[in-house]
Amino acid sequence: MTAEKKEEFWRWTELQWRNPEKDWTKSSIITAGVDVGSVSSKATVMVDGEIYAYSYLRTGSDSPDSANRAFKSAVGDSGLTLDNIHYFVGTGYGRVNVPFAHKTVTEIACHGRGANFIYGPTTRTVLDMGGQDCKAIHVDERGKVTQFLMNDKCAAGTGRGMEVIADLLAVPITQVGKMSLDITKDPPPVSSTCTVFAKSEAIGLLRKGWNKNEVLAAYCEGMAHRVVNLLQRIGVQKDFVITGGISQNPGITKRIEKELGVTALESKRWSPQLAGCIGAALFARDLLEKSRKMAAATATT
Repeated sequence: MTAEKKEEFWRWTELQWRNPEKDWTKSSIITAGVDVGSVSSKATVMVDGEIYAYSYLRTGSDSPDSANRAFKSAVGDSGLTLDNIHYFVGTGYGRVNVPFAHKTVTEIACHGRGANFIYGPTTRTVLDMGGQDCKAIHVDERGKVTQFLMNDKCAAGTGRGMEVIADLLAVPITQVGKMSLDITKDPPPVSSTCTVFAKSEAIGLLRKGWNKNEVLAAYCEGMAHRVVNLLQRIGVQKDFVITGGISQNPGITKRIEKELGVTALESKRWSPQLAGCIGAALFARDLLEKSRKMAAATATT
């Protein structure tokens, strides 16, 4: 008798996209960036400065394999291979383990640059809410980082912590934010800054008779409040944007906006989850152009 497979409430939707109208074989510059994070791995391929393809996948136990899978998922059956990439930049926690990267760049720099591409040059404050930590970043009109702060490395304030709570309450992670807002009154926030203790606190609230929506609201409120404290330490300059996976959770983002009294810009086209790998692909283009100029200058001397 086969055991019934347990539903994975934490599992989010993986993404793949490729521009069917773009012919990469007719381009002069092909660059790529891969962001290997603690929870997700993202890849973006840019052709002549435009996004050609991207993917958003679960990070496995092997960083090199996760990077390779993300790239292959993005390009699909287009015929484009690693050999066709003129310059490749790796970023994220697993960046040093991307074997085909020509160079690595920190995820802080890549999120700043990627946010500039996604939201425009008026962007000044970037909140990157990732799988393992959160970062508050100031950037200039080019997306260059001028200042940043990170939270404590504890999953209670990150995407991984949200996955744990979703599984605990048997709520699909894509519904967590919406359900947390479907309440009559905001409950006191979960106070624990550690996922293990936050989980125990959530169980205690359920035993007291709280419903799932109320527990999710308490968790989202606590998470938002900790992030706001981080932002207030660095200061929020307009325009303000949110990147990373948690940017898709309105239960967090709306509460952050309410507490700050600031509305985050909305992306009109590209997912803010891709900011890191987009920034990496843009850095790859700059580095390629720089190397080509240096080579041309050397050839003429």
